[in-house]
Amino acid sequence: MNYKLTPNRRSQMDRRKLYLQLLFFTSLIATMGSLYFSEIRQYVPCEFCWYQRILMYPIVIISLIGLIRNDFGAKYYIRIFSILGIIIGGYHYALQKVSILGDGMAACEGVSCTVQYINWLGFITIPLLSFTAFVVILILTFLIKKD
Repeated sequence: MNYKLTPNRRSQMDRRKLYLQLLFFTSLIATMGSLYFSEIRQYVPCEFCWYQRILMYPIVIISLIGLIRNDFGAKYYIRIFSILGIIIGGYHYALQKVSILGDGMAACEGVSCTVQYINWLGFITIPLLSFTAFVVILILTFLIKKD
């Protein structure tokens, strides 16, 4: 079988590879950021922070393997992790910023899930950063189109 890439097909493949690279770097930066906050700044992660980490860390590995193997089907696995991350990150952010939710929440083990280690500009907290990373990753998975 003579399989040649036409210029249009090559351009589409290049765009898919670019989106997968952006996805990988977004998840890598989010992972490094979470490690920075816990290991360098010594912020102890709460229970919901751990759940978000559990969902983010595999995305780095899955997207790297997808890049190495040119496997754009990895987007389906990544999508599941990012949707769950958006739900947990959004809920965690709401716990911090909506007093009715945060006050009525049962205490997490260890650090309270309502603690705001950072509060840049009055609204940017670690759960919002996580939520944003998951949203960007989800959008990138939809930009990776089929052949």
